[in-house]
Amino acid sequence: MRTETFEAMAAGEWELAPGVWQDTELLLWKPPTAWFSINAFFAPDPGGPYQLRNWYVNFEHPITRTNGGFDTFDLAVDLLIAPDLTRRQWKDEDEYAHARRLGIVTHAQHRAVDAARAQVLAMLEERQCPFAEAVAWTAWRWNPAWPPPRLPQHDDAG
Repeated sequence: MRTETFEAMAAGEWELAPGVWQDTELLLWKPPTAWFSINAFFAPDPGGPYQLRNWYVNFEHPITRTNGGFDTFDLAVDLLIAPDLTRRQWKDEDEYAHARRLGIVTHAQHRAVDAARAQVLAMLEERQCPFAEAVAWTAWRWNPAWPPPRLPQHDDAG
């Protein structure tokens, strides 16, 4: 199914649809000009509250501010990192290669992703940015009193 999704994207046959985040709580760190975001996924623990399941680095276009919020574009390849930062695994390299073959990821974008990969690995090795306080972030919890985030209603996404 995901391969068909890439074919539709390459043909320009896709559209945005509303959705609701489910199953996990997410803490996201996204520098505005970065070709990645660093996400901490928290999942329910059968014995208690939510626990940090994993860190997840999503490689994506830098964000663009729009009338309706923020736009970015997922570039398929990801990096999974254990909560204690001791293990990491690349994810969806085959899908990234397919997106490159279809022209969804251009050569210039691929160079930006390679630079972003190196930047993230350096941040991880040197325990910089959100990884500097990785242990403290494991205690983060969504406050149920916070209202759900809402984007403004709009007719034009641009």
